[in-house]
Amino acid sequence: MSRLMVSISGLRGEIGSTLTPQVIQKYTLAFAKYIKGGKVVVGRDSRVSGPLITDIVKGCLVASGCEVIDIGIVTTPTVELEIVHHQAAGGIAITASHNPIQWNGLKFMAPDGRFLPPDQAEQVYAMADREEADLKSWDQLGQVVPNDQAIRRHIDKVLSISYLDVEAIRKRHFKVAVDTVNGAGGVIIPQLLEELGCEVTAINREPNGRFAHTPEPLPENLTQLSETVRKVKADVGFAVDPDVDRCAIVDNEGNPIGEEYTLVIAAKLVFSKTLGRMVINMSTSRASEDIAKYYNCMVVRSKVGEINVAEKMKEIDAIIGGEGNGGVILPEVHVGRDAPVAVALTLQALLEHGGTMKELKASLPQYEMVKKKVAIADLDPDQILARLQEKYKDYDINTLDGLKIDFEKSWVHLRKSNTEPIMRVIAEAPTLKEAEALADRFIEEIRNI
Repeated sequence: MSRLMVSISGLRGEIGSTLTPQVIQKYTLAFAKYIKGGKVVVGRDSRVSGPLITDIVKGCLVASGCEVIDIGIVTTPTVELEIVHHQAAGGIAITASHNPIQWNGLKFMAPDGRFLPPDQAEQVYAMADREEADLKSWDQLGQVVPNDQAIRRHIDKVLSISYLDVEAIRKRHFKVAVDTVNGAGGVIIPQLLEELGCEVTAINREPNGRFAHTPEPLPENLTQLSETVRKVKADVGFAVDPDVDRCAIVDNEGNPIGEEYTLVIAAKLVFSKTLGRMVINMSTSRASEDIAKYYNCMVVRSKVGEINVAEKMKEIDAIIGGEGNGGVILPEVHVGRDAPVAVALTLQALLEHGGTMKELKASLPQYEMVKKKVAIADLDPDQILARLQEKYKDYDINTLDGLKIDFEKSWVHLRKSNTEPIMRVIAEAPTLKEAEALADRFIEEIRNI
């Protein structure tokens, strides 16, 4: 049986085993008590288990005296935007992000539309463990208020981004293929593209939650989109995950360009127009850093995790940020990963570049990244990291989140897992061969400790 995954980005589990009605009830009641029964925005992705969980969540919130704004099947970033729009006390996105079909989960959000900061999330989880609740009497129950305008507002917000020349994009009439993997993206992405004047070929569009393939938008899962791009001779292809906070790009020849480059393209566009600061996590490609340095802009690294990036962005007033998994954060819209934002910025970048998507990718700093893991059995992961830190103390090292060692043209990032006895090894270098060799070298060093 899988474990219930509880982290700074919420909880996830498998339906029928770890994510049970009792678990959903426990955490929702704790969250309702934490926000003192205020107004709560609730939205979900398209998973088959979504209606079941939504009913439990809404029932618990009403029982706690909350006014529930039910916005239906929407993206996670849409939930974030709606919290601010409705001036709500918080929000819950019912989603397991890119996890397989048998999973679902809850993402808890603060009044500013971001995930709960780590310390607040820990408070809610502790309250849930103690089974705290604040149930109301019959005359103090909350209510459910349906709202079907959330997607419209999200699209309008994207179309108003200052870096976009919407009319110029419309005149270009891009031919675009899109794979929304039967997730919530089927509701918003094709509509956004059509409003940007694109000729859209959408596959796996129906948001029925029966994912046509493994839903994480990694290159190995984009074969159907690649074929569609080649078949219709599209200028570009976009793939999103089920809750639409991540976006991957396929070039005009049907080749995935790698999720890291979604953020690189967005950063280049933004910095070409406005100077400012950027935040990326410790495992994000050096390509984004190179772009920022080219424009004499400052880059700050954060711990891995969207809320960690968002917190640091707020702290230093960054104008763009994100994670290398296709997650672009543009504070002008909101401080959360947003695939519709990434799609729009990519089209503007492609328009301004004037060439093909393949040529645009080739014009950017070129790196290859590999992500591996190594079993460490009953060894102490902190001791392993300490030993390696001592060994490489003469190099540029960072211990903010595990151990990152920067070399002249490459880097390696070692992180322990909180859920299994493994060490994650992420390496980046100018070529795939070099990145593989660097990762394998550190796996061997870990094994020899």
